[in-house]
Amino acid sequence: MNKNGFTLVELMMVVAILAIISSVALPWYGQYVQRSQRTEALSTIDSFIAAQQDFHLDSRTYTTDLTELGLPNAASFTTSDGNYVVTAESCDDPTNPGNNLPLTQCIQFRATAQGSQAEDGNIVMNTLGIRQRITTDSTINF
Repeated sequence: MNKNGFTLVELMMVVAILAIISSVALPWYGQYVQRSQRTEALSTIDSFIAAQQDFHLDSRTYTTDLTELGLPNAASFTTSDGNYVVTAESCDDPTNPGNNLPLTQCIQFRATAQGSQAEDGNIVMNTLGIRQRITTDSTINF
């Protein structure tokens, strides 16, 4: 008599192999999603810095009021995916920690991560060329 099908041992081996593959692939996928969502914040800040440079050419100063750059809210901007809230602020003085540079010299944007993106850290970029991702454990320059 010829029987077709799988034994319980064969099915359990397939389930074990799938579990091992999933345990490796899911963290990588999560990191990939976080990186792709970080990209939207970076491109948003890049466009804000370009708008600030144009504003600076006209007025000889930067602005923390985002409505002066044509945005609807003066204090903050939420990215379209809702994972970051971007604000403009005075730059930290690299030569004198704890003090800020005047707005005539520098403007800094901080993208504060929201929800599941929060574990990826916040992003800080300024017109002096500083580009950082700040996590609870470290600061990463990029």
